[in-house]
Amino acid sequence: MGSGELMVIFGPPAVGKMTVGRAVCERSDFRLFLNHHTIEPLADVFGMGTPPFRALTGEFRRRVIEEAAAADVALILTMVWNLGGAGDARWVSELVQPYASAGLPISFVELAADLDTRLQRNRGEDRLLAKPSKRDFAWSDAHLRDREDWTMNTDPKVPLPADDVLAAHSHLRLDNRDLSPDAAAEEIGAWRADK
Repeated sequence: MGSGELMVIFGPPAVGKMTVGRAVCERSDFRLFLNHHTIEPLADVFGMGTPPFRALTGEFRRRVIEEAAAADVALILTMVWNLGGAGDARWVSELVQPYASAGLPISFVELAADLDTRLQRNRGEDRLLAKPSKRDFAWSDAHLRDREDWTMNTDPKVPLPADDVLAAHSHLRLDNRDLSPDAAAEEIGAWRADK
């Protein structure tokens, strides 16, 4: 087997998925596929959240993952995932299937931080450079607050539709409220080495 592996870094908006993903890539042979690699160009063409935008973001992500699995690429995928949605759990399960079908390892890294921390991070320079849609602070902050009615982090006391997907693969939950991206990447690296 080659070096191909899929790591899905998920959590609420502005939790640090991109910066932690970059830090992991600096320490490994992973390549980073941000959810915003599809969001930004499609929002420019079709508008954020429109039917063609939604259809194509899902299709583009699926195709990139299919080709990455076929090419044995070690890939980090970042996403916001509504863990409470049964349809969302099915979609994520289908999304990672090319790696599973190829017999390649799949892991999930969950990042968690409170809303105040994420609102501060929402204005970070790296975030704004990589994600032009976030430069409208009124919209972006409102988007973070609107997503609070989603379940974006696990809780061992609360069963969720996402539990079966996570249980089928390695899963690490990190509260990165007080962790730098480098410290989070070190923890992820140690966790991977122990698996």
